[in-house]
Amino acid sequence: MGRRLGIVAGGGEFPLEAVAALRREGVFCAVAGVRDAASPRLGEAADAFAWIGPGELDRLVAFLKGLDVPEAVLLGKVEHRTFVRDGAPGTELATRLSGLPDRRPATLLRFLIDALEAKGIEVLDPGFLLRPFFCPPGRLGRIEPSAEAGEDIDFGWPLAKRLADLDIGQTVVVKRRAVVAVEGMEGTDETIQRSRRLAGPGIVVLKVGRTLQDRRIDVPAVGLGTVRALVAAQAAALCFEAATTPFFRKEDSLALAESSGLAVLAR
Repeated sequence: MGRRLGIVAGGGEFPLEAVAALRREGVFCAVAGVRDAASPRLGEAADAFAWIGPGELDRLVAFLKGLDVPEAVLLGKVEHRTFVRDGAPGTELATRLSGLPDRRPATLLRFLIDALEAKGIEVLDPGFLLRPFFCPPGRLGRIEPSAEAGEDIDFGWPLAKRLADLDIGQTVVVKRRAVVAVEGMEGTDETIQRSRRLAGPGIVVLKVGRTLQDRRIDVPAVGLGTVRALVAAQAAALCFEAATTPFFRKEDSLALAESSGLAVLAR
Protein backbone atom coordinates (compact mmCIF):
# COMPACT_ATOMS: atom_id res chain seq x y z
CA MET A 1 0.00 0.00 0.00
CA GLY A 2 1.40 3.39 -1.02
CA ARG A 3 1.41 6.57 0.98
CA ARG A 4 -1.99 7.70 2.28
CA LEU A 5 -2.37 11.35 3.21
CA GLY A 6 -5.26 13.26 4.72
CA ILE A 7 -5.84 16.84 3.60
CA VAL A 8 -8.01 19.16 5.67
CA ALA A 9 -8.91 21.69 2.98
CA GLY A 10 -10.05 25.25 3.46
CA GLY A 11 -10.65 27.88 0.81
CA GLY A 12 -8.57 28.92 -2.18
CA GLU A 13 -7.10 27.19 -5.19
CA PHE A 14 -4.05 25.71 -3.50
CA PRO A 15 -5.71 22.60 -2.01
CA LEU A 16 -6.81 21.63 -5.54
CA GLU A 17 -3.29 22.14 -6.91
CA ALA A 18 -1.79 20.16 -4.03
CA VAL A 19 -4.17 17.22 -4.47
CA ALA A 20 -3.44 17.08 -8.20
CA ALA A 21 0.33 17.12 -7.59
CA LEU A 22 0.15 14.46 -4.87
CA ARG A 23 -1.98 12.13 -6.93
CA ARG A 24 0.47 12.42 -9.83
CA GLU A 25 3.07 11.07 -7.40
CA GLY A 26 0.82 8.15 -6.50
CA VAL A 27 -0.28 9.44 -3.09
CA PHE A 28 -3.77 8.40 -1.95
CA CYS A 29 -5.50 11.67 -0.98
CA ALA A 30 -8.35 11.62 1.54
CA VAL A 31 -9.70 15.16 1.52
CA ALA A 32 -11.88 16.60 4.27
CA GLY A 33 -13.34 19.79 2.85
CA VAL A 34 -14.28 22.42 5.42
CA ARG A 35 -17.92 23.25 4.75
CA ASP A 36 -18.56 26.74 3.32
CA ALA A 37 -14.84 27.19 2.66
CA ALA A 38 -13.40 24.41 0.46
CA SER A 39 -13.99 24.11 -3.28
CA PRO A 40 -16.65 21.57 -4.32
CA ARG A 41 -14.25 20.51 -7.09
CA LEU A 42 -12.18 18.71 -4.46
CA GLY A 43 -14.80 15.98 -4.45
CA GLU A 44 -13.80 15.01 -7.98
CA ALA A 45 -10.07 15.60 -7.48
CA ALA A 46 -9.61 13.42 -4.37
CA ASP A 47 -9.46 9.66 -3.95
CA ALA A 48 -11.92 10.03 -1.06
CA PHE A 49 -13.82 13.11 0.05
CA ALA A 50 -16.08 14.23 2.90
CA TRP A 51 -17.53 17.56 3.98
CA ILE A 52 -16.57 18.50 7.55
CA GLY A 53 -18.04 21.29 9.64
CA PRO A 54 -15.64 23.56 11.60
CA GLY A 55 -16.47 21.82 14.89
CA GLU A 56 -16.88 18.24 13.68
CA LEU A 57 -13.61 16.84 14.99
CA ASP A 58 -14.99 13.37 15.69
CA ARG A 59 -16.34 13.15 12.15
CA LEU A 60 -12.95 14.22 10.76
CA VAL A 61 -11.09 11.61 12.81
CA ALA A 62 -13.56 8.87 11.83
CA PHE A 63 -13.18 9.77 8.14
CA LEU A 64 -9.38 9.60 8.22
CA LYS A 65 -9.16 6.55 10.48
CA GLY A 66 -11.72 4.70 8.38
CA LEU A 67 -9.43 5.06 5.38
CA ASP A 68 -6.26 4.01 7.28
CA VAL A 69 -4.77 7.49 6.91
CA PRO A 70 -1.96 7.99 9.47
CA GLU A 71 -0.97 11.58 8.65
CA ALA A 72 -2.62 14.79 7.50
CA VAL A 73 -1.85 18.31 6.38
CA LEU A 74 -3.88 21.51 6.79
CA LEU A 75 -4.21 23.53 3.58
CA GLY A 76 -6.24 26.56 2.55
CA LYS A 77 -8.06 29.27 4.43
CA VAL A 78 -10.87 28.98 6.95
CA GLU A 79 -12.48 32.28 7.96
CA HIS A 80 -11.50 33.13 11.52
CA ARG A 81 -14.87 34.81 12.07
CA THR A 82 -16.56 31.39 11.79
CA PHE A 83 -15.34 30.52 15.27
CA VAL A 84 -16.86 33.61 16.85
CA ARG A 85 -20.03 34.11 14.81
CA ASP A 86 -21.11 30.45 14.86
CA GLY A 87 -21.36 28.03 17.74
CA ALA A 88 -24.41 29.04 19.76
CA PRO A 89 -24.50 27.53 23.27
CA GLY A 90 -25.16 23.82 23.20
CA THR A 91 -23.78 23.19 19.71
CA GLU A 92 -20.82 20.90 19.07
CA LEU A 93 -18.63 23.81 17.97
CA ALA A 94 -19.41 25.83 21.10
CA THR A 95 -18.66 22.82 23.29
CA ARG A 96 -15.33 22.25 21.56
CA LEU A 97 -14.27 25.87 21.96
CA SER A 98 -15.53 26.56 25.47
CA GLY A 99 -12.39 25.26 27.18
CA LEU A 100 -9.91 27.28 25.11
CA PRO A 101 -8.20 30.31 26.67
CA ASP A 102 -9.04 32.44 23.60
CA ARG A 103 -10.08 32.07 19.96
CA ARG A 104 -7.09 33.55 18.19
CA PRO A 105 -6.18 31.71 14.95
CA ALA A 106 -3.05 30.09 16.39
CA THR A 107 -4.95 28.87 19.47
CA LEU A 108 -7.69 27.31 17.36
CA LEU A 109 -5.29 25.56 15.00
CA ARG A 110 -3.06 24.29 17.79
CA PHE A 111 -6.16 22.81 19.40
CA LEU A 112 -7.05 21.02 16.15
CA ILE A 113 -3.50 19.74 15.67
CA ASP A 114 -3.22 18.51 19.27
CA ALA A 115 -6.62 16.80 19.03
CA LEU A 116 -5.72 14.99 15.79
CA GLU A 117 -2.34 13.88 17.09
CA ALA A 118 -3.96 12.62 20.31
CA LYS A 119 -6.04 10.37 18.05
CA GLY A 120 -2.92 9.03 16.31
CA ILE A 121 -3.00 11.23 13.19
CA GLU A 122 0.26 13.11 12.71
CA VAL A 123 -0.16 16.65 11.36
CA LEU A 124 2.65 17.49 8.94
CA ASP A 125 4.43 20.72 8.12
CA PRO A 126 3.11 21.62 4.62
CA GLY A 127 6.50 22.97 3.57
CA PHE A 128 7.06 20.06 1.16
CA LEU A 129 4.01 21.30 -0.78
CA LEU A 130 4.62 25.04 -0.35
CA ARG A 131 8.32 25.08 -1.25
CA PRO A 132 7.85 25.81 -5.00
CA PHE A 133 5.79 28.90 -4.14
CA PHE A 134 8.30 30.73 -1.93
CA CYS A 135 10.18 33.63 -3.56
CA PRO A 136 13.69 34.95 -2.96
CA PRO A 137 13.92 38.45 -1.50
CA GLY A 138 13.81 41.31 -3.94
CA ARG A 139 11.60 43.00 -6.49
CA LEU A 140 9.30 40.70 -8.46
CA GLY A 141 8.40 41.89 -11.92
CA ARG A 142 9.45 45.09 -13.63
CA ILE A 143 7.69 47.73 -11.53
CA GLU A 144 10.02 49.58 -9.19
CA PRO A 145 8.37 50.95 -6.03
CA SER A 146 8.37 54.71 -5.68
CA ALA A 147 10.50 56.37 -3.02
CA GLU A 148 7.34 57.05 -1.01
CA ALA A 149 6.23 53.41 -1.22
CA GLY A 150 9.70 52.32 -0.11
CA GLU A 151 9.45 54.57 2.94
CA ASP A 152 6.04 53.12 3.75
CA ILE A 153 7.44 49.60 3.55
CA ASP A 154 10.31 50.45 5.88
CA PHE A 155 7.88 52.11 8.29
CA GLY A 156 5.27 49.34 8.21
CA TRP A 157 7.47 46.25 8.27
CA PRO A 158 8.38 46.16 12.00
CA LEU A 159 4.80 47.05 12.93
CA ALA A 160 3.43 44.22 10.79
CA LYS A 161 5.83 41.75 12.39
CA ARG A 162 4.79 42.77 15.90
CA LEU A 163 1.10 42.45 15.10
CA ALA A 164 1.63 39.04 13.52
CA ASP A 165 3.51 37.89 16.63
CA LEU A 166 0.57 39.04 18.75
CA ASP A 167 -1.71 36.91 16.51
CA ILE A 168 -3.84 39.97 15.67
CA GLY A 169 -3.42 39.92 11.89
CA GLN A 170 -0.87 39.23 9.18
CA THR A 171 -1.66 42.23 6.97
CA VAL A 172 -0.97 45.91 7.65
CA VAL A 173 -1.82 48.74 5.25
CA VAL A 174 0.21 51.95 5.27
CA LYS A 175 0.11 55.27 3.43
CA ARG A 176 2.52 58.17 3.96
CA ARG A 177 3.98 56.47 7.05
CA ALA A 178 0.62 56.18 8.76
CA VAL A 179 -1.18 52.93 9.53
CA VAL A 180 -4.41 52.87 7.53
CA ALA A 181 -5.72 49.44 8.54
CA VAL A 182 -4.81 46.23 10.32
CA GLU A 183 -6.28 42.94 9.21
CA GLY A 184 -8.91 41.53 11.53
CA MET A 185 -11.38 38.73 10.98
CA GLU A 186 -12.42 40.06 7.58
CA GLY A 187 -9.32 38.73 5.79
CA THR A 188 -6.79 40.37 3.49
CA ASP A 189 -9.02 41.29 0.54
CA GLU A 190 -11.62 43.03 2.68
CA THR A 191 -8.87 44.82 4.60
CA ILE A 192 -7.57 46.17 1.29
CA GLN A 193 -11.05 47.33 0.25
CA ARG A 194 -11.54 49.07 3.60
CA SER A 195 -8.16 50.78 3.24
CA ARG A 196 -9.07 52.14 -0.20
CA ARG A 197 -12.21 53.70 1.27
CA LEU A 198 -10.25 55.20 4.15
CA ALA A 199 -7.13 56.48 2.41
CA GLY A 200 -7.71 56.46 -1.35
CA PRO A 201 -5.19 55.33 -4.00
CA GLY A 202 -1.52 54.75 -3.23
CA ILE A 203 -1.76 52.44 -0.24
CA VAL A 204 1.03 49.97 0.53
CA VAL A 205 0.11 46.50 1.78
CA LEU A 206 2.45 44.35 3.89
CA LYS A 207 1.87 40.64 4.48
CA VAL A 208 4.06 38.79 7.00
CA GLY A 209 4.26 35.70 9.18
CA ARG A 210 5.08 35.29 12.83
CA THR A 211 8.72 35.48 13.91
CA LEU A 212 8.46 31.84 15.01
CA GLN A 213 6.10 30.63 12.28
CA ASP A 214 4.89 27.05 12.64
CA ARG A 215 3.92 26.35 9.04
CA ARG A 216 1.19 24.00 10.21
CA ILE A 217 -0.58 27.05 11.68
CA ASP A 218 -2.19 29.77 9.55
CA VAL A 219 0.50 30.30 6.91
CA PRO A 220 0.14 33.76 5.31
CA ALA A 221 -0.20 33.67 1.54
CA VAL A 222 -0.66 35.98 -1.44
CA GLY A 223 -1.86 35.25 -4.94
CA LEU A 224 -3.97 36.38 -7.84
CA GLY A 225 -6.95 37.25 -5.63
CA THR A 226 -4.71 39.49 -3.52
CA VAL A 227 -3.31 41.27 -6.56
CA ARG A 228 -6.78 41.77 -8.05
CA ALA A 229 -7.90 43.40 -4.80
CA LEU A 230 -4.81 45.64 -4.82
CA VAL A 231 -5.35 46.69 -8.42
CA ALA A 232 -9.01 47.50 -7.71
CA ALA A 233 -7.85 49.62 -4.76
CA GLN A 234 -5.21 51.39 -6.91
CA ALA A 235 -2.54 50.34 -4.44
CA ALA A 236 1.09 51.38 -4.92
CA ALA A 237 2.87 48.27 -3.66
CA LEU A 238 2.62 44.82 -2.12
CA CYS A 239 5.44 43.64 0.11
CA PHE A 240 5.36 40.15 1.62
CA GLU A 241 7.75 38.06 3.67
CA ALA A 242 9.90 35.84 1.47
CA ALA A 243 10.62 33.16 4.05
CA THR A 244 7.06 32.56 5.26
CA THR A 245 4.59 33.64 2.57
CA PRO A 246 3.94 31.52 -0.53
CA PHE A 247 2.99 33.35 -3.72
CA PHE A 248 0.36 31.39 -5.66
CA ARG A 249 -0.27 31.90 -9.40
CA LYS A 250 2.80 34.11 -9.52
CA GLU A 251 3.05 34.52 -13.30
CA ASP A 252 -0.58 35.59 -13.73
CA SER A 253 -0.34 37.82 -10.66
CA LEU A 254 2.80 39.61 -11.85
CA ALA A 255 1.39 40.11 -15.34
CA LEU A 256 -1.65 41.84 -13.82
CA ALA A 257 0.53 43.85 -11.42
CA GLU A 258 2.82 45.07 -14.20
CA SER A 259 -0.09 46.08 -16.42
CA SER A 260 -1.52 48.11 -13.53
CA GLY A 261 1.65 49.74 -12.21
CA LEU A 262 1.66 47.78 -8.95
CA ALA A 263 5.07 47.10 -7.41
CA VAL A 264 5.51 43.65 -5.84
CA LEU A 265 8.38 42.82 -3.49
CA ALA A 266 9.45 39.93 -1.30
CA ARG A 267 11.45 40.90 1.78
